Amino acid sequence: MTKLGVTTRQIHADRLLNQPTDGAVHSSTTNSVLFEFKQSQDLVDVFQGKKVGHVYSRSSSGSVVALQNMVADLEGGLTSVCFATGMAAITSTFLSLFKAGDHIIVSQYLFGNTRSFMDTLQDFGVELTFVDVTSIQDVIAAKQPNTRAVFSETIANPVTQVSDARAIGQWCEENNLLFMVDNTMTPPPAFDAKAMKASLILCSLTKYLAGHGHVLGGAVVDTGLFDWTTFPNISPKYQVADKAMWGITQIKKKGLRDIGATLASQSAHLISVGMETLSLRTARSNENALKLATYLESHPNIQTVYYPGLANHPQHFIAREQLANYGSILSFDLVPGIEPCEFLDKLELVISATHLGDTRTLALPVAPTIFFENGQRERARMGITETMIRLSVGIEDTDDLVADFEQALNSFSL
Repeated sequence: MTKLGVTTRQIHADRLLNQPTDGAVHSSTTNSVLFEFKQSQDLVDVFQGKKVGHVYSRSSSGSVVALQNMVADLEGGLTSVCFATGMAAITSTFLSLFKAGDHIIVSQYLFGNTRSFMDTLQDFGVELTFVDVTSIQDVIAAKQPNTRAVFSETIANPVTQVSDARAIGQWCEENNLLFMVDNTMTPPPAFDAKAMKASLILCSLTKYLAGHGHVLGGAVVDTGLFDWTTFPNISPKYQVADKAMWGITQIKKKGLRDIGATLASQSAHLISVGMETLSLRTARSNENALKLATYLESHPNIQTVYYPGLANHPQHFIAREQLANYGSILSFDLVPGIEPCEFLDKLELVISATHLGDTRTLALPVAPTIFFENGQRERARMGITETMIRLSVGIEDTDDLVADFEQALNSFSL
């Protein structure tokens, strides 16, 4: 499907990649936990990896495999594994690949739940160095003899710092390190993680790919760029004949099968349908975000706007180089004297909720909610102010969004 346009590929991916039976354009949902084998030797062969098949739906099912094919194709990857949530994809992947004594270079701007998991990972003896991933020099300076990987998001949530992914990917390739990219905030066609030499692409399917706030899911994609024969943590049990599959096989076995964060078949179906309109939805939400950021930047009751599409953003030129658009997440600080919750309660159209990538525009106060556990000192290190408001901009009519913010902002006279 590589010769087709990205939107055409998304619309026809299930039909062309998975070839549903009976003329259907969507793969059917598999609601069975178990799978019958007429010949017991076939069951043995599937268990031992000698044949392809499903033995138990915690490990695989036709519905989830169909979605995995679509996600891998979307990212231009070799293969993918889907999980029950985005956090399950992250935790299962890290716990599958790293062990006590390994060192990982990690973005200091990680989203709250991911940052919390990194604390847990350190409890297991994995060493971490948190760095400013907007600076390749800081990344290089953090390397140690036991460094195995670099992990970063493309655009940080909520302050929108943009990682220097191109430089990091090149450096990781030169030093034979895994480059692990969380691409939740900038799904294709906004960002081509493989072109930046990402080894593994992780994402929350819940957000932009599903797109409607009605289903949970996560995925990890192996781009095929990393030589797994050089990675010291692959168990001999998972060193299959196809050496390119060593990493993903270990993630499937130690991560998905053993930890058990299985994506439900019905959820896989809902995500695959949502993916059909990914390009259309993100194009509209990105357009809205840029217009809204420009409006907010000019309002006297707004102190600072954080959005990569604005010329004064610290990584604006990195974003211009790496991204096809600037995403639909933005944050801002109100001027002193306006309380975030009081302001949010005056919005009539925008929903106060913790989520992003939805068709609806959502807003929340950052410090007392999704980053509350990090503490004020850690929030300051991430660039998060105590009065910051985050927006996930949806696909509403732009004029309606601007009007809602205008009436709410103009209700305060300072």
